Amino acid sequence: MANDLMKRRALLGGAVGMASFAAIPTWAQEGSTEFQAPVSSTVRNNVSSFRMPLWQDYFENTRGGAILADTKSRALHYWSEDQLIYRLYPSSVPLSEELTRLGRTEIVRKAVNPPWRPTASMLERNPDWPKMVEGGAKDNPLGVRGLYLSWPAYLIHGTHDTRKIGRRSSNGCIGLYNEHVIELYDMAQVGTQVLLI
Repeated sequence: MANDLMKRRALLGGAVGMASFAAIPTWAQEGSTEFQAPVSSTVRNNVSSFRMPLWQDYFENTRGGAILADTKSRALHYWSEDQLIYRLYPSSVPLSEELTRLGRTEIVRKAVNPPWRPTASMLERNPDWPKMVEGGAKDNPLGVRGLYLSWPAYLIHGTHDTRKIGRRSSNGCIGLYNEHVIELYDMAQVGTQVLLI
């Protein structure tokens, strides 16, 4: 009797597991951040509960590409100009509301292994920090790529400290895993529109 009960529980558990697995989108099963642009006008969610909004809700067009940095969900969204590519990346966001700048901007410069120079206010808060860290150094907080925004001292950049991703941990910038910022760097261009919300 106990053996039959265990078999029924195992069968039921297996059926529930298979039904749950079947509900996961194909792109999530493969670990990809790419999928075709949604056809419906509703917001979709992936298995990590990141929102996957439509670009039309935030931009008039995707000319030059579009980047949405959502500081609440700690995610960065990218749409290509032709809307065939969509990427969703987990990100770090500013430590506090005072350090957060929201609104529209654009990429004005791109750099491989950017050097890091803390701002005067950063040095005031942290007087023991160096005045500059060379690009490519392991202790460089900008990681391997930098996408400079039209706002002075604000960037989308990589990080060597992967513990920061998904957290409030930056001094104003949006941080990505190095492998993600390399991918974004290759797709985004000077002039790509950016919106921080």
